[in-house]
Amino acid sequence: MRTPVPAEWAPHRAMWLGFPSHADLWEDDLAPAQAEVAALARALAGPGGERVRLLATAEGLGAARDLTGGAPGVEIALGRFGDIWRRDTGPIFAGGTANAFGFNGWGGKYRLAHDDEVAGQIAEASGAPLATHDFILEGGAVDHDGFGTVLTTRQCLLNPNRNPGWTQAAAEAALGEALGAKKVLWLGEGLVRDHTDGHIDNLARFVAPGVVACPVAFGADDPNAAVYDAAAAALAGMTDARGERLKVVRLPSPGRIEGEDGPVPASHMNFLIANRAVIMPTYEDDASRLALQALAALFPDREAIGLPSNAILTGGGSFHCITQQEPA
Repeated sequence: MRTPVPAEWAPHRAMWLGFPSHADLWEDDLAPAQAEVAALARALAGPGGERVRLLATAEGLGAARDLTGGAPGVEIALGRFGDIWRRDTGPIFAGGTANAFGFNGWGGKYRLAHDDEVAGQIAEASGAPLATHDFILEGGAVDHDGFGTVLTTRQCLLNPNRNPGWTQAAAEAALGEALGAKKVLWLGEGLVRDHTDGHIDNLARFVAPGVVACPVAFGADDPNAAVYDAAAAALAGMTDARGERLKVVRLPSPGRIEGEDGPVPASHMNFLIANRAVIMPTYEDDASRLALQALAALFPDREAIGLPSNAILTGGGSFHCITQQEPA
C-alpha cells in the first residue's frame, strides 16, 4: 500500500497558490479577488512560514507582481490554467510523489481549458515524479489525518457525475491504491448550494490526530444547520484508522451569507494550515471573530489569522480551495 497523504499540519516544502487571471470569469470581482489572494500569499510567506509558489497566467502576471510587491518568500510562476482552484486541479502529494487525477469541472459544471494540465505543471516544477490515476477526484473532496484516515462525503465522491457506478467499496479501494487510505469515513450531504457537490473542506476537517472540527449553526436562519448537526452526530460515532474514537470540536459557522441568487456556501472550515499559522476566511464580524478564537485554541503553536474572502467566494470557494501544500 502507498504511503498515506500527510496531515496538513505536517511540515511543508512549499504552498502552491492560484492567482485570479481571467477577466471573463471574474468580471467586476477580478481586482478584489486578486487583492485577497495577494494578501493570503503575503500572510503565508510572512507569519505562515511558507515558501509560496503563486501560479499566474500571462494575463495575470503583472498584477501578481504588483500586488505581492516582491514580498520575501513569494515566488511567481507562469502557468496555464482555467481558474485558481489548486486544491482540485493540482496534484495531491504523498510519499514524494505528485498524484494526478481526472478532473471534469466538478461533474461537468465548469470545464475550462488547461485545468487538466495543472497537476503535471506543478509536478514538473516541484521535481516530484507524477503518478496519474484513471478516476476523477478533487482534492477538496478528501481530508487526511496522516495515518491513512480519509474523510469525505457520499454526495461528492459517489456522485454519478464523477465516477459512474462507483460504490463505497470501489471508492475505498481506489483511495487505498492511490493515496494510501486505510479507512474512509463517510459523511452524507455537504453545504447547501455548493457547486462542488459537497466538498468535505467546507464541512469538516482534521485538526489533530483523532480530532475533527465541524461547524455549528450561527443564527436562526443558517441554511446549513441540519447539515452541520448531522455531520457532527455521525463523526461522534466514528473511529479513525488507528481505532481511536474521534473527538468532535464545533466552530461557529458564518451563518447565512447572501449572494445574488440566495445563500452562498461560505465556510470557516475552508481554513488553511500553514507551517507557522492557520489562516481562516472571514465574513460577518461576530461569527468570524468567534470562529477564529476557537481555531486559535485548536492550534496553540500557530498564529491564527483571519482574512477577508468575499470576492474569492464569488467564484465558489475560499483559501483552502485555491491552495495545495507540497509536503517537506
